[in-house]
Order: sequence, then structure tokens, then C-alpha cells
Amino acid sequence: MNEVKPKRIRRQYDELFRRNAVALVESSGRSLGEIALDLGVSQWNLRDWTKKHGRNNPTKAATPEEMQREMARLRRENESLQARCSILKKALGILAEPSLKDSRA
Repeated sequence: MNEVKPKRIRRQYDELFRRNAVALVESSGRSLGEIALDLGVSQWNLRDWTKKHGRNNPTKAATPEEMQREMARLRRENESLQARCSILKKALGILAEPSLKDSRA
């Protein structure tokens, strides 16, 4: 008669989602429970995020090493995005050129 309860799936939320949720709590004037329900998170998670990321608890400054790693990552990402953009521009140029068959007609 002991029912086995299914394991709950532990959801992970990224930093941006957490910060946006805290900003919503601080700016909306609605209750923590209402916002948590709307976002689909637990009230306790939202409370902890507010304590950690709220106006009263600014984040600590990043160390120079962390800043260097982040800058290197962003530079790599920027190069990758520029390469993709270049490829797309070339492909668009190829597709936009009239074909030789079309010009004879």
C-alpha cells in the first residue's frame, strides 16, 4: 500500500531568468506568490533569488581574471557571429544573381 512517488525533475534556471524574476518582484508590487505562480517557479526559489540578487544585495565585483575570461569568450563569440554573417551575405549574393538561363530568354 506504499505508493512510490515519482521523482521530481529538478529544473535549472539561468542567471538572466533569475535576475529578470527579481526585477519583476521589485518593480511590480505584486506578491511573491503571485509572481512565482506566473513564472512557474516555487515561491521559495523566488524568495532566495530576491535575497541573493535584490537591490539590497548587489553582486560582488568580478575579479580581473574573471573579466579576462569573459572578454575572451565574448571575443570568440563575436568572431563566430561575424563569420556567420559573412557566410549569409555571400549566400544571399549568390542567390540574388540572375542565372545564365534566365538572361537568354
